[in-house]
Amino acid sequence: MAPSALVDSSPMHQPAGQVLDSLSDAIDDVNCIKYDSKSKFDTGKDKTQFRQYVSACDRVQNFYREQHEKQTVAYNLAARNRFNSASRVRPEMTVWQAIEKLNTLVDESDPDTELSQVEHLLQSAEAIRRDGKPRWMQLTGLIHDLGKLMLFFPELETQGQWDVVGDTFPVGCAFDDRIILPETFAANPDSQDPVYSSKFGIYTPRCGLDNVMLSWGHDEYLYHVVKDQSTLPDEALAMIRYHSFYPWHREGAYRELMCKKDFAMLEAVQAFNPYDLYSKSDNVPSTAQLKPYYLDLIDEFFPQKVVKW
Repeated sequence: MAPSALVDSSPMHQPAGQVLDSLSDAIDDVNCIKYDSKSKFDTGKDKTQFRQYVSACDRVQNFYREQHEKQTVAYNLAARNRFNSASRVRPEMTVWQAIEKLNTLVDESDPDTELSQVEHLLQSAEAIRRDGKPRWMQLTGLIHDLGKLMLFFPELETQGQWDVVGDTFPVGCAFDDRIILPETFAANPDSQDPVYSSKFGIYTPRCGLDNVMLSWGHDEYLYHVVKDQSTLPDEALAMIRYHSFYPWHREGAYRELMCKKDFAMLEAVQAFNPYDLYSKSDNVPSTAQLKPYYLDLIDEFFPQKVVKW
């Protein structure tokens, strides 16, 4: 069985609006729990063996060369216009159906694993669960990569994987040297633009990351899908949106763009990161055994059950 529930997961026979309100209140109560206490599952792991991009295989280095060349302001504006288009027919499926749909996808940008996506998602969620973190954080671990589902939706016009996966970074201002393989940005036309190549570019100091356009990919996509269709707290939304924003949460870049809220969100993302990164060396979990527990967890935070992707 699962650890003791941190919020009431009993069925609620209320109008949808009341369900959202009551769950939101319960989640606010859960937020006082120390979700950011030090992770335990990764004790003893050799973390120097992860994120070795310089010595990574050619497919990973080639991926980042292409991503860094093509993630321009113009491309990002076009991608968001396609996502937000009123004419776009949004596929509808449950969260678990979305998880199963990803089962054949292997992330070309990731040097640390060749597992299917569902196996990685369960690894992350189970590591969070074993450390006794809140139920909303367990669910965040389970769904954090579901934005990769966009690869299956032709109307979003993804270009392969470079605009779906990989580390993220702001566009519209200078590319920071703390982004991996920074020399590959020389081929990006924005690096020659007098505005986009300046320190703040189209932004202002302390404008807040909510107002910054991050490179389009699965993080941004899922964030926009989930924020209006779940009762997950702000910390969970930050974990989803920023978990691939390594130059920010790991290397300390772009601090000059942060507002007060972002410092709290940074702590949340840093608390989540070990479960995303270091769980990839764990044993392969049993999907059949874990499915009932996570179906219950999904229903707790997605009151409408069917999600518009």
